[in-house]
Amino acid sequence: MSTLRFHAIKGSLGSKPVAVEEKIRRSELFGENVFNENTMRQYLTKDAFVGVVNAIKYGKKIDRGIADQVASSMKDWALSKGVTHYTHWFQPLTGATAEKHDAFFETTGDGMAIEKFGGSQLVQQEPDASSFPSGGIRNTFEARGYTAWDPTSPAFIYGTTLCIPTIFVAYTGEALDYKTPLLRALHAVDDAATAVCRYFDKNVKKVSSSLGWEQEYFLIDKRLAASRPDITLTGRTLLGHSPAKGQQLDDHYFGSIPTRALNFMRELENECMLLGIPVKTRHNEVAPNQFELAPIFEEANLAVDHNSLLMDVMGRIASRHNFKVLMHEKPFAGINGSGKHNNWSLSTDTGVNLLAPGKTPMSNLQFLTFFINTIKAVHKHEALLRAAIASASNDHRLGANEAPPAIISVFIGEQLTKVLEELEGVTKGKLSPQEKTELKLNVVGKIPDVLLDNTDRNRTSPFAFTGNKFEFRAVGSTANCGNPMTVLNTIVAKQLKDFKVEVDALIDKKDLKKDEAIFNVLREYIKSSRDILFEGNGYGKEWEEEAKRRGLSNNKTTPEALKARISEQTIALFEEMEVMSRIETEARYEIEIEAYIMHIQIEGRVLGDIARNHIVPTAVKYQNILIENVKGLKEIFDKKYEAVSKEQLSLIEDISSHIEGINANVTKMINERKKANSIDDIEKKAYAYCFNVKPLFDDIRYHCDKLELLIDDEIWPLTKYRELLFTR
Repeated sequence: MSTLRFHAIKGSLGSKPVAVEEKIRRSELFGENVFNENTMRQYLTKDAFVGVVNAIKYGKKIDRGIADQVASSMKDWALSKGVTHYTHWFQPLTGATAEKHDAFFETTGDGMAIEKFGGSQLVQQEPDASSFPSGGIRNTFEARGYTAWDPTSPAFIYGTTLCIPTIFVAYTGEALDYKTPLLRALHAVDDAATAVCRYFDKNVKKVSSSLGWEQEYFLIDKRLAASRPDITLTGRTLLGHSPAKGQQLDDHYFGSIPTRALNFMRELENECMLLGIPVKTRHNEVAPNQFELAPIFEEANLAVDHNSLLMDVMGRIASRHNFKVLMHEKPFAGINGSGKHNNWSLSTDTGVNLLAPGKTPMSNLQFLTFFINTIKAVHKHEALLRAAIASASNDHRLGANEAPPAIISVFIGEQLTKVLEELEGVTKGKLSPQEKTELKLNVVGKIPDVLLDNTDRNRTSPFAFTGNKFEFRAVGSTANCGNPMTVLNTIVAKQLKDFKVEVDALIDKKDLKKDEAIFNVLREYIKSSRDILFEGNGYGKEWEEEAKRRGLSNNKTTPEALKARISEQTIALFEEMEVMSRIETEARYEIEIEAYIMHIQIEGRVLGDIARNHIVPTAVKYQNILIENVKGLKEIFDKKYEAVSKEQLSLIEDISSHIEGINANVTKMINERKKANSIDDIEKKAYAYCFNVKPLFDDIRYHCDKLELLIDDEIWPLTKYRELLFTR
């Protein structure tokens, strides 16, 4: 194994940057391989174009005649670019994307062949797909899952394949993917937000949810990564002593991007431009060999598709540059992990960002309405938001280094906190003309000035307001954004729906004017949601105790967090907003809890294998070298040998102690796994893996990492942290 390690190091040191050609402007490349509006204008008939645009903007159905025209034009466009196959591209509940390629090629029965692609192939397919997780919605032998075209996300060409974004549902209609509930949630928030917007602007007909994700990742030389079985099989290092130098000097953050990494980024960005992914920002992150890229904001459904596509493209391009991309939330102990900040907002079809203050008191009242309702929604459903970002890998990140804690809270800054405190004092019921004027001019009217110098300074908040959007920072780097975005848009939709009911009741029954009713409802929301607001540092016992006093949940592990997924409140929420049925909600819980069990089980098996089959034999080998040394010293020094071999004897004893610690804990871990596997109840099994199996990982790692410091570097089998993190 040490031979493999040094062979990998030698190969990585000889790596040269892969040349990347950039011949034209990015703007000229953008969307070249996308069947977007510009391409549709060129290839579609007027009727077909109008039909697709109406489907995208207003959710109208596309009839079969129009679908046939779209399919024919899509095929002609794809063939002109050298495409040979098509696929329905979807996002099953595995966390990855899925595709099954079919050729345009069809025989005609007379020994001839043609390229064929019709409306039926475009609109719906029936892949086997029986092995995808369904949470009990269907049996494996009942393989009838259907993919159906999503016209709101344009088709694109990747390689020689036309990829058609689709939803994935069971024969009985239940969602088996991330996209279907997201589309329903976006429809719900559109309806609810549009209704509230009409208090302020009767011309608003549609509200869209926007998303800007920030993708963090590590780039590791692929030869070094391949020399580590834990990275290969789990995506993270299960062992490894921290190097003397980590991130403590902050010299990597925003530093000059290494040439190899920069050339990878350049090729990645070129590919993103072709695919219509509007990536804009790239930089070094805090940890060594950690980086980030971020796009311009897009409509949420499209942004989710683009992030899922990007993660796939990153892996393929990284390989061409002799890199492996590590998306795991915590691939290395002792340094920062990776997240995927989700920057979320709502915008109207009239061009107004509902989370950005305006220039008039009325537009600022609209801002406050959506701002306060979002805070109220997060407060009411904070446990569900935590569940939306729960995973075995994200558990390692939350609460570590600069990552947000597991407690969901909202940061809005000192100045906006003062604004809310002033609004708390609004008179109940009708307002005097003087109070209305005071509110509009000196409270609501001054919000833009307040925000000019109210930049976000709290990097540990899980959910922060950052000027014109909320940033959900607790999302993990491997996550499909569809999961947290479905939850966030659903809870905001529900809250806005309730808000409108309350405001209308005050107008109709209490004879209040519209702005008086809005102020009255917002005042009560501010009072009832005060506990979710937190401006301080989110780490340590002090905040945990304070959060407990406030009634906020502190679910540090996935099994604890996921219970909120199947609470009666959650099930009622999703059913009322027509986002998911009880069956779909319960199925997702089962899928996610089972995925947690599988991840911990795999890590346990890999750790046991490495510890016993790589570390212990190496320790014994080095121990034997020491024993031979002691024997030689005894022959030379006779009775004095103990004095001159004191350190060697101590080292032999230390190694034996750590070997014993490894074997004892691996045996204990295996026994605990067996006990857990015998449990039928999936929730109890997850708890057994979480609290009985997983803690033993740290015990095993402790002894292995101590041996790394004791054993000759020349024979140590695993590529070390210093080599993984500082080989550029």
